[in-house]
Amino acid sequence: MSIHYSKLFALLKAKGYSSTYWLRQRGVHPITVNKLKKNECVNTDTINLICRLLDCQPGDLMEYVPDSEDEK
Repeated sequence: MSIHYSKLFALLKAKGYSSTYWLRQRGVHPITVNKLKKNECVNTDTINLICRLLDCQPGDLMEYVPDSEDEK
């Protein structure tokens, strides 16, 4: 896994939102929320929705983390 969504959850926490509930109430499917928590792949429509909801850029939600040499 190279894309991590920890920035998304930090942003939600900084804004005082309960991440799972807040995202679900605004149209992000529970399975997608779980994928975000596990740093799994989500589609760009999801990223677009979250960016629109939080008025932010994709880089505010996620970051690329290179795999360690052991995992290659």
